[in-house]
Amino acid sequence: MAHDLTLDHLRNTYSQGITTPRELIASLLKQALQQANYNAWITLLTREELEPYLEALDRLRPSDLPLYGVPFAIKDNIDLAGVPTTAACPDFSYIPRESAFVVKLLIEAGAVPLGKTNLDQFATGLVGVRSPYGEGKNSFNQEYISGGSSAGSAIATALGQVSFALGTDTAGSGRVPAALNNLIGHKPTRGLLSTTGVVPACKSLDCVSIFALNCQDAAKLLDITAKFDSADIYSRTTPSSNRLRYFQESFPNNKIIFSFGIPEQPDFQGNKETQTLFNQSIKKLKLLGGQAVTVDFNPFIEAAKLLYEGPWVAERWIATQGVKPKSMLEVIRKVINSAETKTAADAFLGQYRLQALKRICDKTLENVDFIIIPTIPTAYTRQQISEQPIQRNSILGTYTNFMNLLDYSATAVPVGFLSSGISWGVTLFSQKYCDMSLLSFSNSLHQACNLPLAATGERPGETSNQDSGSRH
Repeated sequence: MAHDLTLDHLRNTYSQGITTPRELIASLLKQALQQANYNAWITLLTREELEPYLEALDRLRPSDLPLYGVPFAIKDNIDLAGVPTTAACPDFSYIPRESAFVVKLLIEAGAVPLGKTNLDQFATGLVGVRSPYGEGKNSFNQEYISGGSSAGSAIATALGQVSFALGTDTAGSGRVPAALNNLIGHKPTRGLLSTTGVVPACKSLDCVSIFALNCQDAAKLLDITAKFDSADIYSRTTPSSNRLRYFQESFPNNKIIFSFGIPEQPDFQGNKETQTLFNQSIKKLKLLGGQAVTVDFNPFIEAAKLLYEGPWVAERWIATQGVKPKSMLEVIRKVINSAETKTAADAFLGQYRLQALKRICDKTLENVDFIIIPTIPTAYTRQQISEQPIQRNSILGTYTNFMNLLDYSATAVPVGFLSSGISWGVTLFSQKYCDMSLLSFSNSLHQACNLPLAATGERPGETSNQDSGSRH
């Protein structure tokens, strides 16, 4: 059931009359139901529920809207009007009257929502197995975790059920699943995408993230959704000196001159395969014209520990005050209840330490265009996570938890595969508002890796017998 659902390819398919949005989406819904054992979805829209979105496209041409007929998925802590938002907690469920600000922008651009995807309950976790709606399973090897908390969004995109998906990323939830499912996962600058209509995890840190099949798609989606929202108290806009349109599909002559940082002693938890892929990524960046600079990464690691070991966990406690403890999964309750020992003094002390660490980390970034890190040190099976759910979840956050605390932008890029069959990747990160620059660098690295299209087995631009719902 392979489809090339990249944005340019899908637009060409529609323009040539090979298929229609209604035909394609009917095929994708059937596919999603056949692949239900991956536990990607909490709510799939019915054909009747999808009809208003499709009817709105009937009077238009593919050239009229930038995302005409593009199918997408929405993490189920982000509102879609008239559809339950559960945050993977049935007792918490409510039906919003309006869609989230970002969802509205996508629908206005012509995108069609297929439904709401599974997640670690209340977006608390990096594993994708903390849900009463079933454990998210890796799109390449179901014995392995999909990564979380945006598990379902990544799985649906990787399996070719949608062109892209919205996740959220507070501690790494938009990057860990991307690494494990061969996707681009962009965590934008905090506040660049509105969080109006998003169930908060840590309100001051939350980001809506994008899962895409390539960097060009991620850049286009970011350009469409990065709009100021006066209703979001944390919303902000990119300064004119860093306009989003600076993204380039490729660098001149495929040769660029830049510098990038690498951690002095990266942690791979003894996994030689991930270490090899990381070293290969560094070599590819050097061939693209990059100069590697070794950096002391200890301040970044210390900042990462503040997210769950420091006072910021209290924000998760605030966000779930209306939820009965018995309605939460035990592991979620344990994480959130740790906030009850935090004091106001802890909150201020944590802010002081974070500010001191940020000054050090910012200084490190001043000397390079970006830093490359493992997205995750290693990969775990679902069984391994069940044996040590908190400790191994914490290990997965080694290189993700500091990002929003330090106010950085980041792009997760898949770079290869492990012997288990699952994918693995690196993350490129830099200062706030460097989103398009990062996507440009990531694009060159991603192209150099020459990977297949997510988990579909297709190569970008190839045509399969069932390509995009072909009529013949």
